[in-house]
Amino acid sequence: MTALPEPEWAHLVGQDRLMTVDEYAALGETKSGYTELIEGRIMMSPSPAPKHNIALGELFIQLRGQVPAHLRVIQDVDVDLELVAADQPGFSRRPDLVVVESEAVERVEREGGMLRAAEVVVVIEVVSPGSRRIDYKDKHGEYADAGIPHYWIVDLDEPASVVACHLAGVLGYQDAPDVTGVFAVQEPFPVELDLRRLR
Repeated sequence: MTALPEPEWAHLVGQDRLMTVDEYAALGETKSGYTELIEGRIMMSPSPAPKHNIALGELFIQLRGQVPAHLRVIQDVDVDLELVAADQPGFSRRPDLVVVESEAVERVEREGGMLRAAEVVVVIEVVSPGSRRIDYKDKHGEYADAGIPHYWIVDLDEPASVVACHLAGVLGYQDAPDVTGVFAVQEPFPVELDLRRLR
């Protein structure tokens, strides 16, 4: 059996030297799976399963038709959580979906770099079997600390559900009860998502 070639930066995974967000961004795109930067360390994950990607695509389609004109929905993109100074070991997550100000996309096109947590209006994660604790605990705390106003956790276990979290001052996120069927909110913009179609 022939081993798959490793990406150029594979030797950096688990390395002793901690990276800043800018150093991480300079590595470029991965060829398989995806990476995130957690407190200066590169963390690799395999690509999601087909069920996950089907649900993600359906969420994208439903959202795209409902976001206001000044916002954009983007799949699978790096976000600098801005939890530390730029010269410190950084945090970059790659959420399943983000809703950001259109100006943020234009800024990245002009200047390079990543989207910033301050530009994110909603961050959405679709729970995978290997990400349940990460999505409900780790990212819940990190996204709140980063000041992202809304975090929606989509769980595909039948029946599919959403937990909508919103910032509540120093308390971090306040979590609404999980919703099945149709998820409808007015903030940060009016939207209805038919969770029954996420299969």
